[in-house]
Amino acid sequence: MAATFNVNAEAGLKKLDGYLLSRSYISGYQASKDDLAVYSEFSVAPPSTCTNVARWYNHIDALLKLSGVTAPGQGVKVLSSVVPETSTTDVAEAPAADDDDDSDVDLFGEETEEEKKAAEERAAKAKASTKKKESGKSSVLLDVKPWDDETDMVKLEEAVRSIKMEGLLWGASKLMPVGYGIKKLQIMMTIIDDLVSVDTLIEDHLCVEPANEYIQSCDIVAFNKICKFLLPV
Repeated sequence: MAATFNVNAEAGLKKLDGYLLSRSYISGYQASKDDLAVYSEFSVAPPSTCTNVARWYNHIDALLKLSGVTAPGQGVKVLSSVVPETSTTDVAEAPAADDDDDSDVDLFGEETEEEKKAAEERAAKAKASTKKKESGKSSVLLDVKPWDDETDMVKLEEAVRSIKMEGLLWGASKLMPVGYGIKKLQIMMTIIDDLVSVDTLIEDHLCVEPANEYIQSCDIVAFNKICKFLLPV
């Protein structure tokens, strides 16, 4: 049965905050149209007092900027005191805004004769300098574990987010109890597959100095493909 939320009422916000306590998305294990439906009901970002809603909202907002929400979802229902038809239009138009930036990328449409001719002309002028290969984006959920219960988890997260590289975008995070007073950091990241290797990120950046002062180990919890696109060689 689909979940129902009214994000414009305090009780509805609290209900959603509790619902997201043990979830990264509204339904399933990757961003879907259910997340878009709920996201579109917020005229402004949720208050920081709703920790889980704020974490989820910031992550979906980051994915929308990357045009990476494609899963169908399970048909979540959203109750709203605002005019619904304007919000659903916003949801439909949100990914389209980023589509303009990638207007030269058509992964699913058939190539016309004119496009083939134009491609051949460009290839002849550039003399094989415009080759492209297919790449993609993935959403990855990491478990980052500290050494013990005395590890400063704020410093640990700062160490994680301080790692910068082309094709890597850090997303939402939260602390999860492990046991004996120890908590682990769960953090989302979006990567361009051909630019970022998760294994290399863990072995060469997260588990070496200076990050390993706080980080004992890292594990991949979930790894989901988001979309594909053409990447210049």
